[in-house]
Amino acid sequence: MTTYHRRALVLALSAAGVATTLTAVVTPEVHAQTSTAVPALNWRPCAEQARTAQPAPTAQPAPAPVGQECAELPVPLDYRDPRGPQLTLAVSRLRSERPEARRGTLLFIPGGPGGSGVRQLTQKGDALRKEMAGAYDIVSFDPRGVGGSTTASCGLDAADRELVNLRSWPGPDGEITENVVRSRRIADACARNGGAVLRSFTTANEVRDIDRFRRALGEEKLSAWGLSYGTYAGAVYAQKYPQHTDRWVLDSSGDPDPARVARGWVANMATGADDRFPDFAAWAADPAREDEGEDGGEGLRLAERAEDVRPLFLALAAKLDREPKESTTAGIPLTGNRLRQALQNALYSDASFPQLARLIRAAMDPAGKPVLPADLAQPLRNEDAAVTVGVICNDVRWPGSVPAYERAVAADRVRHPLTAGMPANAFACSFWKDAPTEEPTRITPKGPSNILMIQNLRDPATPYSGALKMREALGDRARLVTVGHGGHSAYLANGNACGDRTVTEFLTSGRRPARDTHCAD
Repeated sequence: MTTYHRRALVLALSAAGVATTLTAVVTPEVHAQTSTAVPALNWRPCAEQARTAQPAPTAQPAPAPVGQECAELPVPLDYRDPRGPQLTLAVSRLRSERPEARRGTLLFIPGGPGGSGVRQLTQKGDALRKEMAGAYDIVSFDPRGVGGSTTASCGLDAADRELVNLRSWPGPDGEITENVVRSRRIADACARNGGAVLRSFTTANEVRDIDRFRRALGEEKLSAWGLSYGTYAGAVYAQKYPQHTDRWVLDSSGDPDPARVARGWVANMATGADDRFPDFAAWAADPAREDEGEDGGEGLRLAERAEDVRPLFLALAAKLDREPKESTTAGIPLTGNRLRQALQNALYSDASFPQLARLIRAAMDPAGKPVLPADLAQPLRNEDAAVTVGVICNDVRWPGSVPAYERAVAADRVRHPLTAGMPANAFACSFWKDAPTEEPTRITPKGPSNILMIQNLRDPATPYSGALKMREALGDRARLVTVGHGGHSAYLANGNACGDRTVTEFLTSGRRPARDTHCAD
């Protein structure tokens, strides 16, 4: 245990549990959590903390909003042994600038798995603070394995840490033998090198960590804004700790079916790409693109008609499967699967369409040399790769039949050629060595009606069809705001005034639509 943890334990706060009619049966584990003292948070300016932290090999971070503070929260490696080995979570806050208007604490729950809440608070904090008008202290955290929190590593080679390989894109003809070999290798490495820390990367532990953070903040209830995977973590928290939820926003939700957690999310990406691609096609066929070239180039318009963009893309990807094209990144050519992954990433936001169009233009030009997007030009850090696979593999057991994956990939390639069978393929999780330590939580309508969902109609990562499953599971606990827009992330993300206003009003005043509603694009 570090000096910090010893000192924090001496300064620990009392943590008496609060009994309400909503409280679940108190198991020995829950009793251990609520009866164990929580260390006080030693807040200090984030810039000061960053100077004393080990720097990560990432790009220069954005400047922190004025007043952003950071701290470290020790959490048990295993909540069944709350006084045993401890991990550290990086946490951050922006205090209300209007104490007289403050009504509580708003928690941002990051996506991923693998997203940094501390970094997101740095990026989104000023905009969110403006929307909240002093109603909240705004806080977030880096989950286990992420950013400034305790991390793990599987010790993977650089090639196995490339996103296009972690995602298990099949070979040109749908062959998955190489995917299976690589997935087994990744699973073996994680079992060998990840240890107990990697095994602790689960949604259940993230939810327990959130509640420990709540107690350290001295709050009886939290409000929350969960994004992407953060909606699942947020929904599980609301199921496990309903008495500690105030106003709860789930932005870009996936299907919470416990039988298909994580695996179902990946599978749904095929539908998501199909839903979203027409937005890119319409953009890429717009005559306005003719004037958007660089250095007198021919512009970014890819076709005269939107319906011609999809066959153009599929033909180009197939050609790159056979004949990879040298890129500006030494040793990493543009392959068909890298182009498909670039599409998957670009569909998250309209702002990424120009970069994708330039990549396609350069790939089509015999003399062109494509510039790979940054996330495809280098492998993930070992720590980032570990948490990316760790959570989805630890949460639920994946099927392990290779022949079943071969059949699923073949069928998926026919139904969804844009994603070429990747969403149905074997991943490292298919050969994971450790069985889940607990069953996934089933989301139910039982609990307070204090949840507002917001969802883009054409989301490439968490498609609308999956969000409807979350809405169904929550029943009368929730209302759904559908935004007639494409992309991943809805609130404060795409300029939809109706959607933004509805969420802000709910968080600041408690007013929520009486029924599910729609915001036009």
